Amino acid sequence: MSPRRREVLEFFAGGGMARIGLGRGWRCTFANDVDKGKCAAYRENFGDAHLVERDVARLSSADLPGRADLAWASFPCQDLSLAGGRRGMEMGGAGARSSMFWAFWFLVEILAEEGRAPKTLCVENVLGLATSNQGRDFNALCTALGRSGWYWDAHAVDAAGFVPQSRPRLFIIAWRGAEPPAALAPQADDADAAPTHPALARAIERLDPEAAAARRPLRLPAPPGTNQTLGDLLEDAPTGVKWKTKAEVNRLLSLMTPRQRARVEEARAAAQRGGQRRAGGVYRRTRKDKAGVSVQRAEVRFDVAGCLRTPAGGSSRLTLLIAEPDGSLRARLLSAREAARLMGLPDSYKLPKAYTAGYKIAGDGVAAPVVRHLAQHLIEPLCAEIDRVEAAQADRAAE
Repeated sequence: MSPRRREVLEFFAGGGMARIGLGRGWRCTFANDVDKGKCAAYRENFGDAHLVERDVARLSSADLPGRADLAWASFPCQDLSLAGGRRGMEMGGAGARSSMFWAFWFLVEILAEEGRAPKTLCVENVLGLATSNQGRDFNALCTALGRSGWYWDAHAVDAAGFVPQSRPRLFIIAWRGAEPPAALAPQADDADAAPTHPALARAIERLDPEAAAARRPLRLPAPPGTNQTLGDLLEDAPTGVKWKTKAEVNRLLSLMTPRQRARVEEARAAAQRGGQRRAGGVYRRTRKDKAGVSVQRAEVRFDVAGCLRTPAGGSSRLTLLIAEPDGSLRARLLSAREAARLMGLPDSYKLPKAYTAGYKIAGDGVAAPVVRHLAQHLIEPLCAEIDRVEAAQADRAAE
């Protein structure tokens, strides 16, 4: 008999990247989102049987089936990011979108009252969650967990450890009913464990005693790294994007500082030496010059792509700058399929036909390989320990 597949509730599901990352050992029994385009993409890939297209604040516990092993919540990040001015997640305040965490948390508390609390939770957002409102948002979230009997730990994981995209994100793992197994305990001399991000370490140090008392540090191995480059993920015949003219490429180069231009020349020389194209990701940013005047700059990276962003988040799409073996430079926007590849999605994933809709699905999601890493090393061992403890309790009750 094959082992039982674990069950997940996927809140703020977007295009379903969390369920893809969890893998074949999991099945999604409930998903919700309020964005019509994302829900359409979700249905196209996974069907409509368990998707509820409704604001999480308008859900009730009756909408949620059974008792899940995991509730995943990638709640909106706009009010916690730099693009959103880090307004925060106070309910009813300026951070209206990111405050949707509290609507999710209300449902979790109701499930607990009904004896159906998920065995584990994973709350995902930008690293700004650790610092928004001078750390008050992170403290409030962790305090809420502790007051309701949940243990928790937090980890910052960068997708660059799995795919060629710099995408650091904060993951808060919570669980009830069992101390973590000994195998998850951090070791003082463990060189293979992922280091704690400095911003997260400071946020944890500043927690109120009630929040800190519920924390149980967990050992998460460092990401395995990737041999892929941005160039490896590019389409030979991209759809929905056009190559920039030579004048537009020169304009992009003119926005770079001498240091940035040197990176371009190094990539061009490497492409000529190796006979293979080198691809870099370019973002336009507003910077202060030496006189303190705001000017537009173009900044490029040839090691990994910068974090994918969408216009909805207040930022531009990623521009590719490609150094060809013949010494030429070409530029265009990243295609929607290339964006999906940077999120670890398989090419079998069905993207919307419209370019902007497809790019948004990828840019607003969670990197699937990061989800698998967390599931393998933290979530699944915690679920197994909770199962063991509950089975022992049932045996004692039956004696």
